[in-house]
Amino acid sequence: MTTLNAGDKTFALERATAADVADIVALLVDDPLGQTRETAPLEHYLAAFADIDRDPNQTLLVLRDDTRAVAGTVQLTVIACLARGGTKRLQVEAVRLASHVRGLGLGTALFQWIDEFATDHGATMIQLTSDARRTDAQRFYERLGYAASHVGYKRFL
Repeated sequence: MTTLNAGDKTFALERATAADVADIVALLVDDPLGQTRETAPLEHYLAAFADIDRDPNQTLLVLRDDTRAVAGTVQLTVIACLARGGTKRLQVEAVRLASHVRGLGLGTALFQWIDEFATDHGATMIQLTSDARRTDAQRFYERLGYAASHVGYKRFL
């Protein structure tokens, strides 16, 4: 277990378990975009968790507060690439912090830990996407040194 400090609080950063899935989904729903798109039955999320959990290149984490409640989550994927000389990159997905812990510096502490995780796993680049409507998140990522260097496209099937 790793601990992250934010303000005067300490959070445990742990690998998620199936027992955490409902709490993770609650975090995904706890924002204006998630309210409309996170509507699947819990069984679908549990099946996705099983896929993630058995993939050695995937790491789904939860942040726990001092009561052991889930206060945040992030999914990390190590991707081996031929581009850029065959280097690895780390994909960061589904970063969410509970509303009551935002503004403490926890996001910054989490991304400092993510930098170390990426280096420890041989990644030479960290990449993430952010919905174009998440302007606060984009300012946060830019403050951490991330650059909006590419245009992303998605096609829903």
